[in-house]
Formats: sequence, structure tokens, C-alpha cells
Amino acid sequence: MTDEDLSHSWCRVRAELRTAVGDATWHLYLEPLTARHFDGTTLVLSAAEEHRSWVTERFGRLLARCAQRALGEAVNVVVAGPEDPAGLADAPPAPRAQWTASEIPFNPRFTFDQYVIGDSNRLAHGAALAVAEMPGLAYNPLFICGPPGLGKTHLLHSIANYVAAYGDGLTVRYTTVEAFTNHFVGALHRDAMAAFKAAYRGVDVLLVDDVQFLESKAKTEEEFFHTFNALHGAGSQLVVTSDRLPRDMDALQDRLRERFEAGLVTDVRPPDYDTRLTILRKRVHQDRVDGVDPAALELIAARVDANIRALEGALIRVVAFGSLTGRPLSPALAEEVLTGLYPELRPRGRSIGEIQRHTCEAFGVSLDELLSTSRAAAVTRARQIAMYLTRELTDQTLPAIGRAFGGRNHTTVMHACKRTASRIAEDPEAFAAVRRLTEELGGAQRR
Repeated sequence: MTDEDLSHSWCRVRAELRTAVGDATWHLYLEPLTARHFDGTTLVLSAAEEHRSWVTERFGRLLARCAQRALGEAVNVVVAGPEDPAGLADAPPAPRAQWTASEIPFNPRFTFDQYVIGDSNRLAHGAALAVAEMPGLAYNPLFICGPPGLGKTHLLHSIANYVAAYGDGLTVRYTTVEAFTNHFVGALHRDAMAAFKAAYRGVDVLLVDDVQFLESKAKTEEEFFHTFNALHGAGSQLVVTSDRLPRDMDALQDRLRERFEAGLVTDVRPPDYDTRLTILRKRVHQDRVDGVDPAALELIAARVDANIRALEGALIRVVAFGSLTGRPLSPALAEEVLTGLYPELRPRGRSIGEIQRHTCEAFGVSLDELLSTSRAAAVTRARQIAMYLTRELTDQTLPAIGRAFGGRNHTTVMHACKRTASRIAEDPEAFAAVRRLTEELGGAQRR
């Protein structure tokens, strides 16, 4: 099998894996895997030596199931170490991994530089960066909440990577409630509570994912409460994430919920269109995917708005389908793939850029003029109508619209919308122009 065939096969398996696991699991354990050999019956993957046993034990069945779904029922999967022979299909089973706190590494791809900032996550990003720069002094604890797949884990790893690089020797540990629970139970069984407490209470920064899973785990919650108190009392920084606000975790003890609320509680929300498009562009650049039509990315960003995980998953599917069929990564291909995968989705409203371009063409002004400070009557009229259409046909906030139109204040956008609404009611020519633009831009599909 050629390298190209191997790449195509692995791309198909990755697409299956990406939809089968959560964000943290994917980025920590499965995304770093690489394909080394495939002879039609056995797929050999390569994993870092320190993670190989854990991946084999925890995800062996999942890897086999996804490979069989993508490549055929007869396919087996072997996870080899970096130094193992590529075709060693009969390698002895990996030893059972002993779970320790140190086995959750920081994902090097999750940094503040790679985090795409938008109106939906600006406060959470700013708070996380402040915590990374001044652990224990900025916001302590920092509580980040929001639905799955919106980048909470990315922020935790960004903090971890920043502290590890610039923290002057400060110790930082990332964990999930699942890992904390497993380690705690294992320590109880092995009579190793002293080592367990040292692992979590002897750090300067503790980052904990998915604290909502502490609910209904009485013993684990009790231990976490004491860990929280010990760290907070020592001036150590705590950052936790959850899929809901502290006050909405009814099964959590009041004393722990009150401690979460004592710091800064911030949220992340689904990204707007421009943020989604930026995420796709950055992912294409990171993965060095060539030949992607920008319009295809615009279509994906418009169609998939649930969360970042679904957005990146859609991109992976489109790229995989194009690679396997030899077709260009065009809007037509993206439409075909997304229609098959997400039949319940319908085309969304247009982007701000499209609205600006259509308006410029309709009124005979340039994009530079539209975004400029010019107060010429024709330019002002076109600009106000474009702002009005953006407000009507997209889910952008007033501040976001103002930034897209040359960095204007949100009050300017409000004035433009009111002025255009009045003009439409009074001027038949203005009404016809706006109606024509709305029809061209698919106004009936407003979100």
C-alpha cells in the first residue's frame, strides 16, 4: 500500500473516531495517533510510548470498531510504540496501565495563540489568560461553564501550557473529574491516600474539567472539597469547567457550590458565523490542507453552528471525502457531504462579507468606501443599508456588526438600522432596493 493509500485509509478512520469521543479525549489521546502500516487486514498505529498502554487498554475496542466501520469488517488494529517495527502485528499485549495523575499530558496544540476569540468567548478567554499570567492573584477560583464542544478544555490546556512555559517553575496539573475519581478510588484500594493528596494538593495550579460529574459521587465530592480548600488556603490557583452554572448543579453540596460561585463565573456560548469561519481557516492552516475553496469553508461555517466539535468534524468529513474521491474541496462537495450527514440542517443566512459585497455592487460603491469614514451621501446610504441587512439576516450582535464596518460603535449601528427602517417605510425606491438585496441574500432563511 502506498503512502497516499495509507493516508486515505487513516483519514477515514479518523473521521469515525472524531464523532465517537468527546473533545478532551480526542485531543489528548486519539488525535496524536499516526498510521504507520496497513496491509488490508491489520492497521498499525503509532502512539507515544508513555501513552501506548493507556490507549490500547482504554480505546482498543473503539479503534477496532471505527476501523472496521471505515475499512471493512476484517480489519484489526495494533497500537505500536515509536520504536516498534511498523508491521509488528503480533506484538505482545501492552501491560495494563496504572492510572496516575501525571498520565494526562497538556495538549501542545491547545494554546492561547491558537484559540479563536469572538463575542461568545471573549470574557472567558480574557479571564483564563489573566489567571495564567497571575496564578492565585487574578480570579480564584475561575469557573468556566458552557455546553460541550465550545472550547472549555482548550482554555484549560492553554493555561497549563502558559504556566509551564512562563510560570518560573510553578507546578500545574490538568485532570478531569473522571480521572480524579479513578485515581481517588485506586488510592483508597491501595492504601495510598498520602500519595494521592500530594499529587493534587501539592501543585500551584489545578485545572479540573467537567466538575458537573461530581454530582451524586458523595465520597469523591468530599475529597474534592478538601482538596479545593487546601489549595485555596495555600493561595494556589483553581480553574474548573462545567456544562452548567454552579447554581444549576442541584445535586452538588451547597458548600462546594458556594465556593465555585465565590470566584469569577464566566461562560462560553456557541460561536457566531465569523468566529466559526476563522476556526475553520485556522484548522486548515494547522493541518496543512491544500486546495480548499474559501467558499466551501463559508458554507460549512454557515451550515454547522451547534459547537466547535461539530464544526471541525464537518470539516474533517469534507476533506476526507474529497481525498478519497479525488474531487476538489469545493462548495458543491461541502454541500453534498453536509446534506448527507446533517439532513436536518438548512442553509443559513449569508455572511457579513457577502452582504457588504452585494450592497456595494447594488449601490456602485467600493468596499473600501463602505468601511471608510466617508460621509458622502451615496456611501452613507449604502453603509446604513448594509448594516440593516446584517442585523436582519445574521445573528451578529451590534458590537460585532460595528467592528465589521470599520470599527464603528454599536450606537452607530443602531442609528443605521433605525434610519434604514424609516427610509424603507417612506421611500418606495429604498424599499425596492432593500427587498431586492434581501431576496438575493436569502433573507427568508434568517436564523
